[in-house]
Amino acid sequence: MDVNTLLKLNVNEHTEKKGNLTYLSWAWAWAEALKADPAATFEVKMFGDSCYTDINGTAMVWVTAVMFGKAMTCQLPVMDHRNKPITNPDAFAVNTSIMRCMTKALSLHGLGLYIYAGEDLPEADTSLIDKITDAIRDLHSKGDMAGMYGEWESIADNEVRLAVWAALKPDSKVRSAIKAYKEKLESTESD
Repeated sequence: MDVNTLLKLNVNEHTEKKGNLTYLSWAWAWAEALKADPAATFEVKMFGDSCYTDINGTAMVWVTAVMFGKAMTCQLPVMDHRNKPITNPDAFAVNTSIMRCMTKALSLHGLGLYIYAGEDLPEADTSLIDKITDAIRDLHSKGDMAGMYGEWESIADNEVRLAVWAALKPDSKVRSAIKAYKEKLESTESD
């Protein structure tokens, strides 16, 4: 796995919403980082014997994540559930911020970066979409409706399915054939 693969990885099943922000599970993010680069590491910046720096009674943590031999550093304030800085934070709040900051640092390597850009999904792999679209068109042109529909139904990722459907838009006959074959199957099943 490389940076381009991480950039395209859909992490939505591993996120949760808190207020108007989306958080990626730090445990899942770290597991994916290790799958992508078994030599991945992260380090919390220390300020003497403290893992955060004091800024007017509030705290800021810093984490560096190393993947593919490249270090990326992020900082994050220690915040409450309303995303407001906490005055004199306790150990739990500091630890939570460190793990969120580690996840944010991993995003700089591509993992879930689209979340921080305010997007819902990563860019789809256009070569995969082109390959599936071409296969569907080819099977349709050969009159192989079962094969065409089978190719359509084999698309497991909803993001890819939507992109293929959009790519087929100029081919209304193909899209109509997919719908018709589905209706045919459904009517056969209900008999």
